[in-house]
Amino acid sequence: MTLEEFLSQTQADVQAMVNEQLATDSWLNPETAFTEIVMQHMSECGMTFEPTALRIERKIGTSNVKLNGYAVSDDADQVDLFVTIYKATDKIESIPDSEVTRVAEQCIKFLGQSADGRVVELIDPSDDAYEFSHTIKSCYSDLDQVRVYVLTDMLTKIKIYKAREVAGKSVKLEVMDIERLHRHWSEGKPRDELVVNFEEVCGTPLPCVYVPGENEDYDYALTAIPGQALRLLYERYGARLLEANVRSFLSQTGKVNKGIRETLRDTPERFMAYNNGIVVIADEVSLGKALDGSTGLSWLKGMQIVNGGQTTASIYFTKRRNPETDLSRVRVPAKIIVLHRHDPEAEEALIGDISKFANSQNAVKVSDLSANKPFHVEVEKLANSTYCPDGTGRWFYERATGSYNVLLAREGTTPSKLKKLKDSIPPARKITKTDLAKYLQAWAGRADLVSLGNQKNFDRFMTDEASEIMPDVSAYKEMIAKAIIFKTTHKIVNSRGYPQAKANITVYSVAVLSHLTKGRLTLDGIWQRQSVSPQLHSYIGDIVSSVEEVLRQTAGSRQISEWAKKEECLRAVMNAPFNSPPTGLPELSR
Repeated sequence: MTLEEFLSQTQADVQAMVNEQLATDSWLNPETAFTEIVMQHMSECGMTFEPTALRIERKIGTSNVKLNGYAVSDDADQVDLFVTIYKATDKIESIPDSEVTRVAEQCIKFLGQSADGRVVELIDPSDDAYEFSHTIKSCYSDLDQVRVYVLTDMLTKIKIYKAREVAGKSVKLEVMDIERLHRHWSEGKPRDELVVNFEEVCGTPLPCVYVPGENEDYDYALTAIPGQALRLLYERYGARLLEANVRSFLSQTGKVNKGIRETLRDTPERFMAYNNGIVVIADEVSLGKALDGSTGLSWLKGMQIVNGGQTTASIYFTKRRNPETDLSRVRVPAKIIVLHRHDPEAEEALIGDISKFANSQNAVKVSDLSANKPFHVEVEKLANSTYCPDGTGRWFYERATGSYNVLLAREGTTPSKLKKLKDSIPPARKITKTDLAKYLQAWAGRADLVSLGNQKNFDRFMTDEASEIMPDVSAYKEMIAKAIIFKTTHKIVNSRGYPQAKANITVYSVAVLSHLTKGRLTLDGIWQRQSVSPQLHSYIGDIVSSVEEVLRQTAGSRQISEWAKKEECLRAVMNAPFNSPPTGLPELSR
């Protein structure tokens, strides 16, 4: 698909999302729809965390500020802000750098004034900017990473700007324009942009032992990466460098990570002797000559650290928190696997095996290798073989990250084929692994766990006995019905314009609906209609209103998003009085 075709398709997706909201008697701003589409893509490919759309564009105090969305890591130590320039253009147009920086500065002003507490002092607690500003104020001093992304459907010359200093922290500034978005979409993953030039970061190719794989799926290399180089790479690419890693950075308080930190600070020259090193996969490699004339690694394209994310992140954060740490004496053993073919499922299986057999640092939990668990494999098979009642459409279960985009790129080779494919499997019917865990956990009444965030909730789900039961066609249809209920509730919540905690209101409303209907809701009817009845839609709306009020009242002076994570909150909501299901509800069995 060309860039022009991709732009047209993106605008069609925006309009489809706007029309979908109109069908529920609410209107979605096209700029917000574009923001949600791009943020969701970035979240799914590992560039950011679970995002929230939040449209702020006005004067606060004496400053013009703008913010279109944000994402906060589960541990509240990393924050991304998104600001959008949306022109709804049907042809490729360039945007001046001055316009990009102007809008970015409006977002940065909001960040700075939130960090020093001015925003929460100037606006009412009912304002839609209040909760996020309060979050920034409370966690800013402990943040390890802050990024501002400018999202646009236009073309920019610069994709990564010089970092800005905001309230004592370095804030990265990047642009996700239509060209960069197209590259990500075309590949189904962002690895293409991760080109690591060792001559640039180390001054010379890295000496290595290189073993070509004649009858294997990969070539193989052994090397040692300077600690300072690894720190620079993590600083430049952040979590994207670890996208394929089965775990995120656990923190420096764990026993092993604490040991890494102490070695770096006290005996850096022994790091290579003590540490097991990292395992890297790459799509392409270029060989050169090291200083001693031996074979050296000049650059890697599509570099991903699949084992050793803890080591990499520990090096970065140790140096950040303890600037006196001498990384010039640190060398990190590295095993590099250069893939011969690019099959997302085969790659994910290989990554899982590497993590399973090579990891001897922090213990690998069952949930770490989730993509290849029989449960997810079976759900994927059911999604591929179970058609909707109309006999033409179906849902898509994205077991491997980016597989939906790979499907579109592989089979949607012309605009007409792509349109036909997206008509039968629209983006609204795509469900990721974390989505499914969220839908099922909410219906099971575990709203407090879902409120912990996608990854933590997913880990809890994977340790639950329910994930050990192999679903059949009937169970799969019930899963989709629960997804439809969740999505419907989410749309209702968004249409109400609540200023705070929309995600928490959605999750708790689904849990309350499940509790009030006590297993009497016939999910098969929802599957057959692929929607809820008007009566159920209205009843969910009543529940949403009551849940929002209960959450707000019981939270008191606390932020609802934090209060919602506690079992105490779950008990308070579930014990609150709600209207019983109305008579004549089509989905309710007698």
